Amino acid sequence: MTFARASLRRTALATALALSLHAGFVHAADDDKAAPAADNAAATTKDAKQLDAVSVIAPGETRQIQSIGVEEITKQQTPGTSALKALDKLPGVQFQSADPWGAYEWSTQITLHGFDQSRLGFTLDGIPLGTMGYGVTDGLQVTRAITTENLATVELAQGAGALGTASNTNLGGTVQFYSADPDMKPGVRLNQVIGSDSTHRTFARVDSGDYHGFSMYVSFANADTDKWKGYGDQKSNQANLKALYQWGDGNRISLFVDSSKRKEYDYMDLSLTSQRALGWNWDYLQPDWNSAVQIANALNGKGQYPASLNGLPADYDKGDATYYAGGGIRRDTLTGLSGSFNLGGATLDTTGYYHADRGEGQWATPYQASSPTVPISMRTTDYGLDRYGITSALKFSVGNNDIEVGIWGEDSNTNQERNYFTLSGQYTALYTVYNDQDPFLRAFLQHYETKTRMGYAEDTIHLLDDQLTINFGAKSLRVTTDATSLVPTTAFAQGQMRAKKGFLPQAGVDYKLDANQDIYASYAKNISAFGITPFSTSQAAFDAAKDHLKPEESQTWQTGYRAHGETFEASLGLFYTRFENRLLATTPCPAVVTCAASLNNVGDVKSRGADVAFLWKPVQGLSWLNSFSYNNSKYQDDYQNSGTVHTAGKYVVGVPKTMFSSSVSYEIAGWRANVEGKYTGRRYITYTDDSSVPSYWVVDAGLAYDIGNLSVLKEMSIGFNVTNLLDKRYFASTGTNGYVASDPDGYNQTLMAGAPRQYFVNLNAKF
Repeated sequence: MTFARASLRRTALATALALSLHAGFVHAADDDKAAPAADNAAATTKDAKQLDAVSVIAPGETRQIQSIGVEEITKQQTPGTSALKALDKLPGVQFQSADPWGAYEWSTQITLHGFDQSRLGFTLDGIPLGTMGYGVTDGLQVTRAITTENLATVELAQGAGALGTASNTNLGGTVQFYSADPDMKPGVRLNQVIGSDSTHRTFARVDSGDYHGFSMYVSFANADTDKWKGYGDQKSNQANLKALYQWGDGNRISLFVDSSKRKEYDYMDLSLTSQRALGWNWDYLQPDWNSAVQIANALNGKGQYPASLNGLPADYDKGDATYYAGGGIRRDTLTGLSGSFNLGGATLDTTGYYHADRGEGQWATPYQASSPTVPISMRTTDYGLDRYGITSALKFSVGNNDIEVGIWGEDSNTNQERNYFTLSGQYTALYTVYNDQDPFLRAFLQHYETKTRMGYAEDTIHLLDDQLTINFGAKSLRVTTDATSLVPTTAFAQGQMRAKKGFLPQAGVDYKLDANQDIYASYAKNISAFGITPFSTSQAAFDAAKDHLKPEESQTWQTGYRAHGETFEASLGLFYTRFENRLLATTPCPAVVTCAASLNNVGDVKSRGADVAFLWKPVQGLSWLNSFSYNNSKYQDDYQNSGTVHTAGKYVVGVPKTMFSSSVSYEIAGWRANVEGKYTGRRYITYTDDSSVPSYWVVDAGLAYDIGNLSVLKEMSIGFNVTNLLDKRYFASTGTNGYVASDPDGYNQTLMAGAPRQYFVNLNAKF
């Protein structure tokens, strides 16, 4: 694509210019760039963002911040598991997925303090990942951005992220991922996983070691696993490269490159009723083509539905109970070039980045026939995204003031189209590319150009010998999206939407009661960009709404207490959030059918609650983390949708009121064992709270042994993990096909079943 090539050139030029300007400030006299001493090099690599374990406190911070390190990410879980799943043990976090890895994107969800994933912010080394949604519009999932083994730390801010976080959707908090630096010693790492459902995953990484300040690694991961129910598998190939050059006092330039290819057969969305009637293992029909044809014919009034659907009520939409097949393809390239420069009294951090994605969602639809004799066709939703941007921050101190000013700019081009292709009969190669034939129908082809511009400034004041910290600042955000319909359509509109706010303040205070205790309080105001949702309407509806729609806005207040000692860490946080101008798109047809929607401001949400975390390490090798969350999030207003929908006072969909997590790990004489249990309370799945999924407990466990060195193999270890140890059957993800106002009979197919008990063995070695 011409735009992709032009974007890459512009990104490279902008980044090279920024780095050359910054390098001009570096003292030319630093000729002793030769390799620093090994000890110093190792110390330089171990920066503040690279932690080994979990931390539930952040002393001195004016916000609620917690983090997990490499031990929690790579050793407590089955290798290759999403880092988001490791966050699930922290207070205020709900993570859900239909697979044990947390990688199947249609089902992957994370919520913080009542805010769903679309209203959070995510970054990798400061590079924005957008909302990490399934539809490719503004970013990519972290599992496609970096291989899990190459992560160093994940930092979670429940409620309000840092002022300079590169996100235009950060209403309810941020998750910031940090990649690990290359090792200072050359070597090779290998990891092999085998397990349930024919799982096999291979990871290999080669480190160059340090050579006169330069180091790098290249890694490759290949994963393949069958679905735990139904037909098909899920495959991925991913390569990472990170190169680092360090010199002088705190100067560094790093290049990160990620290439990811994923192919996934879908799991079937369930409803409360379909699960009861058809069971937890109900799924897509593939390769049973005859039953799919029979359902499609019955849907169009030709014949009867298969006997397998007889357990469903007579008024159930049996044509949507299952389909022949569905799946997704994603291909991503992410590149970031970063520099941090010591200017003598100031530090300048700059990152230029480029991201390209090509994706496709496939669905064998019974709503559009291929021919008079074949009532099913292949519907594809095709994605194309090219975005590039730059972030930059200047940090310096004046007296007791730590000052930071920064900018973020991003331009992105997005294409989304929906095509229909002819099917002639049974197929099992889901990932056949249909570009060799022209679609017989194109429902839409939309082109979006989005420009994000953000600037911020903040001051952190240290008083009373650092006993008192006061932080305050503000940012200005403007996001403009232009939409163009490249083919005639009634389902989408074209035009321009702009979300902007010149003054979004953030302030906080932290007071140290003594060396081991502190209290904090903070306030933050944020808005969210409109995204492409306003254009998912008819042109008439868009024209009528565009001038009076306001961007979603949140105001968050937090206060809390933190304490730590030699054997424990503890935190208590209280929060109150007012979420205003909540936008809701309503459609008059099922989610699987293309039709115009209407976007409405449906009022406010108020959330209040508490988070408690206690980490206890009573003896060497033993760690026990407990967390509890209480979240009362309720809609404040009714709204109109062919009549009044009575949502005022109702709980927010998909958000449990209470959660509890307990995780214990123990290491002794080379053995490591861990057990993690998580309770998730009842979640409502309609806006009027007349339907819900029950609460549940899930327990995971792991056991590993460090074998040591065997000949040329170093640091060998073997691990055994069991997910869902008690084989609990439960609903994991909710709202996968959206929520509805009312569903007392439980007919809305918007739920994903959690994976049953599964077993995995992994072998690690270095040489």
